[in-house]
Formats: sequence, C-alpha cells, structure tokens
Amino acid sequence: MVGCGAIGLWAFLAILSRAAAAVPPLELTALGFAVSGAVGLVVLAALGRLHELRQPLVVWVHGVGGLFLYHAFYFAALARAPAAAVNLINYLWPLLIVLLSGAVFGLRLSVRHWAGTALALAGCGAMLTDGVVSAPGAGAGYALAGAAAIIWAAYSVVSRRLAAVPLGAMAGFCAATAVLAGILHVATERWVMPTMTDGAAVVAMGLGPLGAAFVAWDIGMKRGDPRLLGTLAFATPVLSTLLLAAGGMVALSGTVVAAAALVAAGGLLASRG
Repeated sequence: MVGCGAIGLWAFLAILSRAAAAVPPLELTALGFAVSGAVGLVVLAALGRLHELRQPLVVWVHGVGGLFLYHAFYFAALARAPAAAVNLINYLWPLLIVLLSGAVFGLRLSVRHWAGTALALAGCGAMLTDGVVSAPGAGAGYALAGAAAIIWAAYSVVSRRLAAVPLGAMAGFCAATAVLAGILHVATERWVMPTMTDGAAVVAMGLGPLGAAFVAWDIGMKRGDPRLLGTLAFATPVLSTLLLAAGGMVALSGTVVAAAALVAAGGLLASRG
C-alpha cells in the first residue's frame, strides 16, 4: 500500500511539470530535488538522525546514481525524440521490474503475473502510442529512454538488496542529486527565473513526486512484493494523463479510457498471482 502511494504521487509529475513548463528540465530537476533534499535534511536534524547519512560508498552510488541518471537520461530523451514515444519506451521499467524480480530474487512468476503484466503493458502502449509520430534523428532519444527504463528498474530491484539502509539516507540522495542536476544545468542550459506559479509547482514536486514518492517506493520495494508493484506501476502514465485531462491540458479520448481499464484489469489479475 505504501508503494502504491509512490505510484499515485508520480502521476502528478507531468501536470506539475506542465505548470512549470517555462523552467528548463534540468533546472526544474535541480530545484525540485533541492526542495526534497532540504526538507529531508531538516527533518533528520530535528529527529537527531543525521547519522543515517553515513552510509558505505556503494549505497551512495546506488541512491544518487539511480535518482540522477534516471532523470538525466529521461530528460535528454525528451529533448531528442517525440514525447509520446519516449514515454512508451521509458515506461517499460515496470515490466523490467517484474521480470528482474523473478530473475534476481528467484520469485516465481505465475501465469497470472505474466498475464497481468501483458494486460497492463497493452493498456500503457495503447495510450502512449496514440498519435505517435516518427521524427528524423530520434534514434538517440529512443536509446536514452530505453537506458532510463533499465536504470530505474535496476535501481528499484537492487533497493531490496539494501533493505538495511535507513530511509533517512534518501534525504542525502535527493540533496546530492540536486547538486549534480544543478551542475549539468549550468553546463547545458540557460537559467530561467521561476515565477510564482513555477515556484509553487517546484515546491509541490519536491514534496511529492521528487520527494515523498521515493521514500514510499523504497519502502514498497524493500518490504512489499516487487512483482505486484511493478505491474501496478503501469497505472502511472494512465493516471498522469487523466490528471492532465482533468486540468484541461489534454483531451480525454476513448483510448485513455480503454487503457485505464486494461491497466486496472492487469493489476487486479497480477495481485491474484
């Protein structure tokens, strides 16, 4: 249930990103993670748990590498290829989590797991391929999107191997990711002063999709069933599009409704596995 909370929070990332569309992607990432990192560090200090930041190098490489590389690759892909196609490839990570969970942890994947994943993937693909167009030179973008999917799936599955790492360390990972994203922003983008609306969206992102969501996902992957969470994660792009439609940013089509039904059916079927 906690892991599903992360899926719900990530659904708000697209609408919040659209609300701050004037801010370059890497700047937005740096600011969002700066909020989550700062809040996390303040909470740790108030609780007297700053010692939780003292972790082995491999833990820091996993945490910062997963958060930073995934977002860097994803935003780079969006800059080079059509967004719908990039999202389709990127959202292969839930399927990879299901498959990797079976391979890495020896968890049995039943027929219902496979069938549920297939239904959810079909729903995700039906929605995201609706209106996809090809673009010249987009191959690099698609490759980056595929790399992002692999990175996040690997990060999520390996998190279960690091179950002893305290949640407080996530604050340090977010802060370090903000620093790395900020450096890359300075090197590749032009600074844009956020407006009041942009600032509100950044704070909301930092507290939710780029903050609490990672803590919830960490708990879910370490203590829950990664096969089920991987299948349910296919709901993220569908929920995200429904929120965009509710905000008047996209038109709600029959394709989205059908996709939502397939994802719901897939999640239900996998949960019975």
